[in-house]
Amino acid sequence: MTNPTAEALIERSNRLGSDPKNTNYAGGNTSAKGTDTDPVTGQPVELLWVKGSGGDLGTLKESGLAVLRLDRMRALVDVYPGIDREDEMVAAFDYCLHGKGGAAPSIDTAMHGLVDAAHVDHLHPDSGIAIATAADGEELTAKIFGDKVVWVPWRRPGFQLGLDIAEIKKQNPQAIGCILGGHGITAWADTSDEAEANSLWIIETASAYIAEHGKADPFGGIRSGFEALPEAERRERAAALAPTIRGIASHDRPQIGHFTDADVVLDFLASEKAPELAALGTSCPDHFLRTKVKPLILDLPATASVDEQVARLHELHEQYRADYQAYYDAHATAESPAIRGADPLIVLIPGVGMFSYGANKQTARVAGEFYVNAINVMRGAEALSTYSPISDAEKFDIEYWALEEAKLQRMPKPKTHQGRIAFVTGAASGIGKAIATRLAAEGACVVVADLDLEKAQAAAAELGNTDVAIGVAANVADADAIQAALNATVLAFGGVDLVVNNAGLSLSKPLLETTEKDWDLQHDVMAKGSFLVSKAAARALIDQKLGGDIIYISSKNSVFAGPNNIAYSATKADQAHQVRLLAVELGEYGIRVNGINPDGVVRGSGIFASGWGANRAATYGVAEEDLGQYYANRTILKREVVPENVADAVYVLTGPELSRTTGLHIPVDSGVAAAFLR
Repeated sequence: MTNPTAEALIERSNRLGSDPKNTNYAGGNTSAKGTDTDPVTGQPVELLWVKGSGGDLGTLKESGLAVLRLDRMRALVDVYPGIDREDEMVAAFDYCLHGKGGAAPSIDTAMHGLVDAAHVDHLHPDSGIAIATAADGEELTAKIFGDKVVWVPWRRPGFQLGLDIAEIKKQNPQAIGCILGGHGITAWADTSDEAEANSLWIIETASAYIAEHGKADPFGGIRSGFEALPEAERRERAAALAPTIRGIASHDRPQIGHFTDADVVLDFLASEKAPELAALGTSCPDHFLRTKVKPLILDLPATASVDEQVARLHELHEQYRADYQAYYDAHATAESPAIRGADPLIVLIPGVGMFSYGANKQTARVAGEFYVNAINVMRGAEALSTYSPISDAEKFDIEYWALEEAKLQRMPKPKTHQGRIAFVTGAASGIGKAIATRLAAEGACVVVADLDLEKAQAAAAELGNTDVAIGVAANVADADAIQAALNATVLAFGGVDLVVNNAGLSLSKPLLETTEKDWDLQHDVMAKGSFLVSKAAARALIDQKLGGDIIYISSKNSVFAGPNNIAYSATKADQAHQVRLLAVELGEYGIRVNGINPDGVVRGSGIFASGWGANRAATYGVAEEDLGQYYANRTILKREVVPENVADAVYVLTGPELSRTTGLHIPVDSGVAAAFLR
């Protein structure tokens, strides 16, 4: 049973964290002090429940709380070795834990444990950070809040900051909270409801003051030519630029992307002050840890051509990397962790929108949300004063903090396909669905492309939320439809790395019954469709400069002359030779092209369910329900082939083990000697 104090804390945290005006995703922390029964002594014990490291307030559960004994937590003051060694105190928190399980204590635990209040909230509201980053933030704090809220000069989160705030509360008994310079807000109270009310009062009072007293145009006027393009045009431009930008962001390590063309972003990028403000970077530690110290912003108007913008982006990327290396060199010491990469995580394109990047889709999306927070912060600070974030030296100390490095080192090893984006055609059922499922399980972001949009979206939903997979409509015989599907792919995840030509159908007929329409339909979907998909995807793969994989799901029939399927087998032979041709042509770009030749995949197969199975069963003189076993019996291994076996082959071909393999066809047929490749 959850302790009532902890239960009330979780409810308060969820309310505060579910509203973005109060704090960003995974930002801030809350706490409550109360008593519970010590299972060892049977006596009451004073405890601190506090949101643990890396958790999110909006979705906080009991498992996300760290629980510490207050007597031991407060006793740490007596052994605190001073600010030069304050990082050691984080490890000391582990010796204060009560019970088993729960989350790891965060760096902000001291703030919550040492402040003499039963309930404490530390949040990152845009309005509060706007005051915290204003050049005259201390004066504004007094003017806006009187003596109810106290200014705290910037100090890196840690034990000393907890001591400072505890002393401020002691010296200011009338205060309900404080503005943390360059950082955020902290509020406190004797009850959970009062703490929540105090937090909201600070946030809303700051917001109302900015709205009433702030300048109408804090970012200045509009730059001619930098205004937002019409929606359809800007999204087409975003799709055209996305692969290039992802390649820029992934120079050091593969990144997943996110795109937004929200009005708040477009309005900022059109403004006169955007270049100088962007160059100042973000201030709140949660912001710049996710967005890097500053973004890359394109300095060409929206009216420039795609080619001009691409060329300029590559120039700006070189400068960005040089600047970031200089930033690292200027502040690193012999004890600093190695540089973690010099590529931007936020790329701003005036008139188009913002691209944000991370190791996975959620991280990329949240990075973009954080930069929107930063824009709102800059607007508020500029409306009242001058935006003045913490120095680069302070940012570096947090970005390359030993504690932050330790947190990164504790992260689980990435799966084989993490950071890769897969586009699978015909993936709403059968072999395609099995492939999509396997790739998602191995960490890839997956686009389920299918002729039936509803089925594609339903199949994608089975794999996870839209951070994992999306469904798109894709008529592979229509070049425009394919381009639209790939545009949706690059806007959803930043680019594409792995393309599986799986869409197919079959009509089992002898030569004299095969019509021209039958022939054209099968060739349009498989031979022509694979060609169109590969051509459209190759453009994006080449622009990314990251290599990639194209996989063709061909067939045993591409090399085996079976009865009554001339159209199907001929188009499969076409696909098989496309593999060889494209492997030669695309190899110079690091793009590998390989094929898989399945046979006898009856269970779960859309082709067999659509009538092909009945026809093949009749051809071989067996009952349709026995067709799978019939195919198995004629193989060397006598084992039935299922969709998951084909998915396994895709996994191996696109994983790290066969990185030097291209132009290969892998049979997945349990051994059909007549179809052996020679």
